[in-house]
Amino acid sequence: MWFGWSGQECDAFTGDIDLRQHDGVTTATVDLPQQDIDEYYNGYANSTLWPLFHYRLDLTEYESETGKGYERVNERLANSVAPLIEDGDLVWVHDYHLLPLGDRLRAHGIGNRIGFFLHTPWPPTRLFVSLPYHERLVRTMLAYDLIGFQTNEWLESFLHYCRKELGAEVDEETGRIVFEDRETVARAYPIGIDYEHVMAQGETGEARQAEQRFVASTRRRTAMIGVDRLDYSKGLPERIDGIGRFFDKYPDRVRDLVFVQIAPPSREDVESYQRIRTTLEQKTGQINGARSEVDLVPIRYVNKGHSLAELFGFYRAAKIGLVTPLRDGMNLVAKEYVAAQDPEDPGVLVLSRFAGAAQQLDCDGEGAVLVNPHSPDDLAHAIRTALDMPLEERRSRWQAMIATVRDDNVQRWTENFVSDMQGSEDAL
Repeated sequence: MWFGWSGQECDAFTGDIDLRQHDGVTTATVDLPQQDIDEYYNGYANSTLWPLFHYRLDLTEYESETGKGYERVNERLANSVAPLIEDGDLVWVHDYHLLPLGDRLRAHGIGNRIGFFLHTPWPPTRLFVSLPYHERLVRTMLAYDLIGFQTNEWLESFLHYCRKELGAEVDEETGRIVFEDRETVARAYPIGIDYEHVMAQGETGEARQAEQRFVASTRRRTAMIGVDRLDYSKGLPERIDGIGRFFDKYPDRVRDLVFVQIAPPSREDVESYQRIRTTLEQKTGQINGARSEVDLVPIRYVNKGHSLAELFGFYRAAKIGLVTPLRDGMNLVAKEYVAAQDPEDPGVLVLSRFAGAAQQLDCDGEGAVLVNPHSPDDLAHAIRTALDMPLEERRSRWQAMIATVRDDNVQRWTENFVSDMQGSEDAL
């Protein structure tokens, strides 16, 4: 059973659950009133926790009312879902929107195994302590039996906080945290893609048509692609600056390369997201204005979403995948790009060293081309390296990456987490 907010607004919160079944999965959803959406979702979750967890203190808003709204909604969700939980059920809570939900469920007498997985980074202690009531928030997290993070880096940051700020007993080797007579285990579980499903998309007519359209539109130039939500954590303005620096250094190569940025909008009610869209459009327009010719533009900016099948076709046609977030929990676009490549003529993945995926796809320097997304010169150099990379090296790098993309898939991620969560305390 999947439980959560429906995404819909109601006049007043009732807690009424809409139960539906589809493909063997039961969904149980509740509607939220506008005040809850403003304070819980747009406010504390996406204007406080999201920027803080991505190291953006300059964008983090500290408002007591949104914090109260966050706690109120988590309590409301716990009230709604608690009666649905039966003896023996495993409860798996996901992401920063629901950090205290496990604690609220414990208060309702739920003694089941409860796990939590954080899909974002966890910031260093010196940043996290800027959050008012940070200690109270982490205390609620220790109500979970198992806490999962995307990478060892985020895990180590969390363990450091528990030891330094809470004075908890922490075993770095096993991830065991003992605090106030309660034991929690924290571990890293790098998430993967649904590899078989992604590959099946490549067999569809939709994917083949998308690839053909993409190739035809490039006019024999090498295509470079970026696919990201319109979000400041993705480093899109910095990416455009790096591409601009590349064309400044190598103006003759404007006929060799075309960059396609697909960036569907997200969280449009949050002011910082409105600003990022305006900035991106301005920077793209400036480069195109300076570098375009009658028969070409160097950058195409697409502000809408596409199906996975279409994206597969675009990925396969693009000889460079540019994935350069300033900070990312994992980033599955990088893995989808690798999966979609032609084994005989694969493209090159240029990947931010600050994405969680870099820990898996670096492959000891023989996989993705790692880059500092804050440096226009570094980005420009990486683009040239990818553009001029010989076929043999491209194949070698792709082969190193595809092994982990194929094997460390979302099914293995699920199995590993659930197996640990349902095991005995001794097993954990």
